[in-house]
Amino acid sequence: MIISVGGILTDDKEAVVSVYDHGFLYGLGLFETFRTYNKEPFLLPEHLRRLSEGCRELGIDYEPDHAHIQRLIDGLLGANKLEDAYIRYSVSAGTDILGLPSGVYQNPTEIIYIKPLPPRDEKTYAHGKALQLLKLPRNTPEGLYRFKSFHYMNNILAKRELQQYAWATGAEGLMLTEEGYLAEGIVSNIFFIKDSACYTPSLDTGILPGITRAYVLQLAQQQQIPTQNGQYRWEDLMEADEVFLVNSIQEIVPITTLFTPSGQSHSIGNGVVGPITHQLSELYN
Repeated sequence: MIISVGGILTDDKEAVVSVYDHGFLYGLGLFETFRTYNKEPFLLPEHLRRLSEGCRELGIDYEPDHAHIQRLIDGLLGANKLEDAYIRYSVSAGTDILGLPSGVYQNPTEIIYIKPLPPRDEKTYAHGKALQLLKLPRNTPEGLYRFKSFHYMNNILAKRELQQYAWATGAEGLMLTEEGYLAEGIVSNIFFIKDSACYTPSLDTGILPGITRAYVLQLAQQQQIPTQNGQYRWEDLMEADEVFLVNSIQEIVPITTLFTPSGQSHSIGNGVVGPITHQLSELYN
């Protein structure tokens, strides 16, 4: 694949970063993942706003240029002969001394990765998928709220645990907080519907402030669907009428089965995609 490193289109096999880059040494870097529709990156301003705010908090002197990034994505789509694609836009702190500086990083490293979108499994969107409760808790965020940072060990360990459950093939894994509240999926934010109202965990639980999460909340509010952020437990999912996950690549994914770590299963609602999930999915599409 051809990727962009510092604004230059580069064969991914030839792309390198310094061993003194603080993204490599200390995980000091941020990224955004999104996809294109008809070559247009969806919700790009919102993604870049979150990235910019994170860079300021981490002391990385970097302000994304929307038009510049759009041109790079256009070039990457063309170079890789893709109509639409999965995009990961990464900003690393850049090279510095071996140690923990307190100043501002003046020369960050910008990398844009691209790959084909995964095949869309229409059966999943029509009939739902499973959600596996994990034993591994969600760790605490790096700051007051979670950054979409290079620190991904918690998610990797969660993915390894998910693979241990033979009955959960194709499922998403769900992490709770240390206190036992619903947090988020390995690669998703979670919602549930109860009595025609839409609920999602509060950012105070330490979850990622997902761009798609915020967009779906706006869609629900536009449709006069009551929304609420709060602290909820696994039992709230068990009693929900509908459950669904969201992320920028998979969009809105209905959940129709819940699994516990012991393998017990529970069907959501009637075991089919619920009406509000369907309504929000149609609006999103």
